[in-house]
Amino acid sequence: MSLYGVMRTSVSGMGAQSNKLSTVADNIANVNTNGYKRASTEFSSLILPSGSGSYNSGSVETTVRYAITDGGAISATTSVTDLAISGNGYFIVTDAKGTPYLTRAGSFVPDGQGNLYNTAGYYLMGYDIRDGAAPTTGGSLSNLVVVNTTESQLVATPSTKSVASDANLDVNAAISAGPPNYTSKTSMVTYDNVGNKVTLDVYMFKTAANTWDVQVYDNAVSTNNTFPYASGPLDSDTFTFDVSATGKGRLAAASPTSLSLTIPGGSPFTIDLSAMTQVASDFSFKANTDGNAPSAVDSVEMDSNGVLYMVYENGTRVAAYQVPLATCASPDKMKPEVGNVYSISMDSGNIQIGLAGTSGLGTIKPKSIEASNADLGTELTNMIEAQRGFTANSKVFQTGSDLLDVLVNLKR
Repeated sequence: MSLYGVMRTSVSGMGAQSNKLSTVADNIANVNTNGYKRASTEFSSLILPSGSGSYNSGSVETTVRYAITDGGAISATTSVTDLAISGNGYFIVTDAKGTPYLTRAGSFVPDGQGNLYNTAGYYLMGYDIRDGAAPTTGGSLSNLVVVNTTESQLVATPSTKSVASDANLDVNAAISAGPPNYTSKTSMVTYDNVGNKVTLDVYMFKTAANTWDVQVYDNAVSTNNTFPYASGPLDSDTFTFDVSATGKGRLAAASPTSLSLTIPGGSPFTIDLSAMTQVASDFSFKANTDGNAPSAVDSVEMDSNGVLYMVYENGTRVAAYQVPLATCASPDKMKPEVGNVYSISMDSGNIQIGLAGTSGLGTIKPKSIEASNADLGTELTNMIEAQRGFTANSKVFQTGSDLLDVLVNLKR
């Protein structure tokens, strides 16, 4: 056994305990860092060949491991853009250069352009689903865009349908001679492709018993909101009613149930009259019509599947983005980077992208934050252990040095 070997072994031990103290220091410093994953130092022995009558001391090697797959506690917040993951998976974020990373740090806020980024400056990525659904399998990083919570332009939605939820024609009404003599009239407000209001006048003419003609006109070409109109009806049809004990005033089986037209300057438009009746009651007509005038984004919402909705000032909700989750074959082997993010390494395997709640991935919890998985009590215990271990190794070094002094002094 060499005294120099004893000293080198103790130096190795002190270095190993120093590494452990370094990881403990990082863990304690980040005990309140959202999404932080604790590091740990694992020891392994290095044995040197020894004879039967002598022992050659070796050393200790250290390996740093990261508990990336261990989730932290999830706590509620008041911000809709604070996101946590319940279960497996990581958010996909990019830096200013567009380099992708994975993270569990989900405290996102909009920047000056409305792009969501976290406290480390990484931008949240998602699928733009305003023109189509997100891919359910085989997602690609190239299809992802930065999630934006605002839109600078106003958005108008053209009307495409109206459903008459409460419509009745008086069965006792007199028979009409036709335009301009009508039996009943109502109007509905619709919107063209750029958000202009287009008023449609709907006329009902009782032409015979249980038979009504319904005609739709563009109010813009009317004379004082009534006949004559500068152009003919946008659509018209004849509706018949069944007043038997079976029909009870509902539309007859052979009767049409809707009108179809194109709104001037707008889109194809359908008026659903399938619920219209003819009973002994005054005329009434209530309908739910879609479409809206130009409106700005008022707020955003997100569900557990990662779908972000734009909520406009008029109350319209539009699905705008879907935030996917990602993982890899061995997440604990990913490479930690600055800012609580991780990059793919040779040991971790390739990135795999999917939608929240599918393929073993977890769900997204809005208005929530995942805390650090470092426990202060555990780290303080580890710090004491490392300190004691370092002190013990230093004593071994001192003992080896003292023995070497004795050996040198034998010459005297």
